[in-house]
Amino acid sequence: MSRQVKSVTILGATGSIGKSTLDVIARHPDRYRVFALTAHGNAAALAALCRQFNPRYAVLPTPQLAEMLTADLASAAVQTEVLIGESALETVASHAQTDIVMAAIVGAAGLKPTLAAAHAGKKVLLANKEALVMSGDLFMRAVRENGATLLPIDSEHNAIFQSLPQARSGPLAADGVRKILLTASGGPFRARPIETLHSVTPDEACAHPNWVMGRKISVDSATMMNKGLEVIEAHWLFDAPADDIEVVIHPQSVVHSMVSYSDGSVIAQLGNPDMRTPIAYGLAYPERIDAGVAPLDLAKVATLQFEALDADRFPCVRLAYQAMRRGGTAAATLNAANEVAVEAFLAGKLAFTRIAPLIEDVINAQPVADAASLDIVLAADASARACAHRLLGT
Repeated sequence: MSRQVKSVTILGATGSIGKSTLDVIARHPDRYRVFALTAHGNAAALAALCRQFNPRYAVLPTPQLAEMLTADLASAAVQTEVLIGESALETVASHAQTDIVMAAIVGAAGLKPTLAAAHAGKKVLLANKEALVMSGDLFMRAVRENGATLLPIDSEHNAIFQSLPQARSGPLAADGVRKILLTASGGPFRARPIETLHSVTPDEACAHPNWVMGRKISVDSATMMNKGLEVIEAHWLFDAPADDIEVVIHPQSVVHSMVSYSDGSVIAQLGNPDMRTPIAYGLAYPERIDAGVAPLDLAKVATLQFEALDADRFPCVRLAYQAMRRGGTAAATLNAANEVAVEAFLAGKLAFTRIAPLIEDVINAQPVADAASLDIVLAADASARACAHRLLGT
């Protein structure tokens, strides 16, 4: 029997997750074809991907970039149609001919198209934390009410998904789950003296010991805000209260996360630190396919190390737990303030050790509203950004 080929739209195709997704797809031309590719600003990289994968659509944010891409594709006789702007992202994410959407746009910019994919009932591979951080209740409701399939692609949440019972019956406790154990590498400054962190440079913060990631995500890993955002994401994905999610430092990034059960068992998912593993799992679920990742050699790994979280070193994790407990638009405010703070740090306008205090100042200055609609969430996001810029003087 011939297998139906699935059409895949990749939101954020030129980033690390997008490129890893295309690598997996290229290994399985009998299973997948690329329907649409999007990028934020790298028209040349998107053109190269269009020449290789020949998607029906490509999306860029501005007419100028679109014109560059159109000319490049015309010179190569590539028939891809170029679309422009935020509405085009929603169009390709919800298109009738899209089967699978890889949501890999970094930051709040990925919220609307990812939500559009959920409303359209797509199989959504979620690599964009912010969709759940900013609008968890709205997003999960859209998934349920429209028959969408949601599969987490973050290595930690993918590991938790694999370690939980496959036939969930309701609250975690009803399935004998005691706690979700979310692992974190600790980033590049896990052992660096705290008194020296004020002098951290952007290049140092982006030099992750285990993973190759974009600069924004790398800074989030260095501050461990990425783990704070993942705590909020786990809360929504797995209906887990704050007290049932624990962050554990694991420098080797081999155990991607664990689930602790009431009988004393701990079930974990292990693998080499390569995002193609969770991407392949998401694309083929419930099947498993070759991801191009070498099998884990436990004898070579030899030692697995675990440590308790140092809350003084990583205050962003505390801020994330606080935002989750406050509910409403608090997490959207947290996320927006973090994006502005990280941007300022990367631009040399904010010290590394001032990232968390700026975020906390914004959270304390902003009211919390009921996140009852996307408009309310986006208004909270805009207000928090404006507040952060005022505090920065930018």
